[in-house]
Amino acid sequence: MGKDGSRAGKRPTLDDVAARAGVSRAMASMVLRGVGGSREETRERVFAAASEIGYRPDTRARLLASENSRQLGVVFGIAGRFHAEMLDGLYVAAKEAGYELILSALTPSRDERTAVETLLDFRCEAVILLGPGLEGVPVLAGRLPVTVIGWRVTDPSVDVVRTSDDEGMRRAVDHLVGLGHRDIAHVDGGPGPVASSRRRAYRAAMRRHGLDEQIRVIRGGDSQDDGVLAARLLLGEPGLPTAAICYNDDVAAGVVESLSRAGVGVPEGLSIVGWDDNSLSRLPHLNLTTVRQDPVEMTRLAVERSVARLTGEPVRKRELVLAPHLVVRTSTAAR
Repeated sequence: MGKDGSRAGKRPTLDDVAARAGVSRAMASMVLRGVGGSREETRERVFAAASEIGYRPDTRARLLASENSRQLGVVFGIAGRFHAEMLDGLYVAAKEAGYELILSALTPSRDERTAVETLLDFRCEAVILLGPGLEGVPVLAGRLPVTVIGWRVTDPSVDVVRTSDDEGMRRAVDHLVGLGHRDIAHVDGGPGPVASSRRRAYRAAMRRHGLDEQIRVIRGGDSQDDGVLAARLLLGEPGLPTAAICYNDDVAAGVVESLSRAGVGVPEGLSIVGWDDNSLSRLPHLNLTTVRQDPVEMTRLAVERSVARLTGEPVRKRELVLAPHLVVRTSTAAR
């Protein structure tokens, strides 16, 4: 045993707390769990002992031993700053609802199916899918409550919280057309369902203005590096468009950086619109016009919906579609 009453080199245990406080293990457990029936003097000794030896309860073991884990699983991709803001929102909303989050990330070497199965192993009561593809939906659907944030899912057993890509793209194209732009390109987000939805919305919005001949989709992705590469593709074409709507703010930042190095000013040479209104878009040297999504509201609704499914509360609508807002800054200007 160490001087503090714990086993040398080991994480302090409940037995160590009990020994230092001079009580039984059962009594130490009752005090630390807030169960009544012990004297005030005993409670003070137990809490003092726990503090002195640095004891922290094994939350996972306690949850796994209970009937309900009170854990919400989250599958997330590492895709720009907006997802980091969404994760923060999920933590806040889950804490307010009395739940813990278990995160399972997607990486180049870790696919969605693996990420989902990890959460099942942790006995999560419900799962929230944040920005991955579609592989996790059939694995989870019907087994436990599933809420998708960000894209449309047809499976009737899956709840959805998303922002309207159609309305967001319409607002972006309307804004640029109102500034006199006609040659408007779209730097897309790759093969995922959100990127596909925004591509369709872009084409529809351009056609609304009779700009079918000006439709131009540039291969992109979801990171700043993808934006840099997309700008190189734009610069390699016979003529630059006068404006571009990017998949997200990270991509837009990469496009601006690459254009700047090539001597093309924003918005003088090319007006740029981002998407999300994340912290990057508000940096002074970017000051992006962008389609704003509300990460706090989206994550609050996703957690609220998950908890409602678990507690049997009535859920009126399976899909909640939020309206985006266009935030106009200095990255767009009149043609």
